[in-house]
Amino acid sequence: MNRELLKHVIFDQHEVIRSATIVPRRYHLDPQGNYVITGLRRSGKSTLLYKVARDLVRDGAAWNQIIYINFEDERLAEFTSADFNDILLAQSELSDREGYFFLDEVQNIEGWEKFARRLTDSGRRAYITGSNAKMLSSQIETTLGGRFLVKHVTPYRFDEYLDALGKSRDEAALYSTSGRGALSAAFDSFYTYGGFPESLRYEAPREYVESVYQKVLLGDVVARNNVRNPQAMRVLVKKVAETVHNEASFSSLHGMLKGIGYGLSKAALIEYLGMIEEAYLLFVVKNATAKFVEREGSPKYYFSDNGLLNLFLVNKEPVLLENEIAVAMHDVYGDALCYLKSAKNGIDVDFYVPERGLAVQVAYSLSESARSREIDNLVKLAKVDDAVNRLVIVTKENEGDPDVEGAHIEVIPAWKFILRDLYSQPSA
Repeated sequence: MNRELLKHVIFDQHEVIRSATIVPRRYHLDPQGNYVITGLRRSGKSTLLYKVARDLVRDGAAWNQIIYINFEDERLAEFTSADFNDILLAQSELSDREGYFFLDEVQNIEGWEKFARRLTDSGRRAYITGSNAKMLSSQIETTLGGRFLVKHVTPYRFDEYLDALGKSRDEAALYSTSGRGALSAAFDSFYTYGGFPESLRYEAPREYVESVYQKVLLGDVVARNNVRNPQAMRVLVKKVAETVHNEASFSSLHGMLKGIGYGLSKAALIEYLGMIEEAYLLFVVKNATAKFVEREGSPKYYFSDNGLLNLFLVNKEPVLLENEIAVAMHDVYGDALCYLKSAKNGIDVDFYVPERGLAVQVAYSLSESARSREIDNLVKLAKVDDAVNRLVIVTKENEGDPDVEGAHIEVIPAWKFILRDLYSQPSA
């Protein structure tokens, strides 16, 4: 690799870093740590590194110590593992002081983990980003050997979205009439178009989200995995979107595709779903039936950002509301987040966190029939699980505190539940 070219790439990136608008995020990076930062494309991973770089310069580092390589730069299209050493040589030519190494979207370069280990073994600081969960495979983790901390970055969540818009989310905003109105209006836009940071700049955010989706699907999934049937992959994502807030077994999804003429094998479908999850488009919530001595049910799939899901929907609002609650709760509870559908007990609860004793139903509005259905399921669960200590119905706007058969149930608007009950916790 031509080291002069590398220097051009580095100095051009310095200009990008200097001029970038940086909105504070919830993520804390230890100043002494080395990091692997993963997450959905365009979720803000690079901007997080820009902040680190600017903080280093603020604290005394020189710009020629900041070795920032964006591996999606077209000038590096021919870069291979054999070229990594040229990065070290270029750094030594730029400065006689130790460099700080930022390797952005490096996952496509075979052997990147060996170079990363080499950096840290020699006492150098390194920050690495990638848009695929395979970056944390057991093989790579073995190579890195505990030398890196891992941070997962998502698109803006609702609290960050408000911060980026300069909107208040303090107690006065939560409880005053004008504040509640402003938060509710902001949530309408957020849960419709999602939280990709750059989308806030656009009058038509849906078009921007569409471009991100195409890049993720075609670049991070289809091209990277050499998918043989990209059209079947496209249709599969659409069918998953249609199943949101319902169980979706491999067999049912396979049947859906077969019914419209896609002869994808079940094994290939399972493989495709794995690829989509690895690119952080989707995440899975499992049935907590084990607690009730039942066979584990089919998973539910949710999209990692509402803007992505919205690309596929016709009847949008109820599905978008549930997806946003799934996203917010998954942020906080991770794999501890379940749903519960028990044939044995006749219980159907949208979200259930056994370790916290928390059960949540999502209802866009509480008509009489909807109210009865949601309350009924929560009361049934409370009767069979003594550990349940909080029953919540999350709505678009309704609020109240009914007591039913000795069970206290909170009815909370989604924006308030997210801000008060989920994101009031300390940042990660």
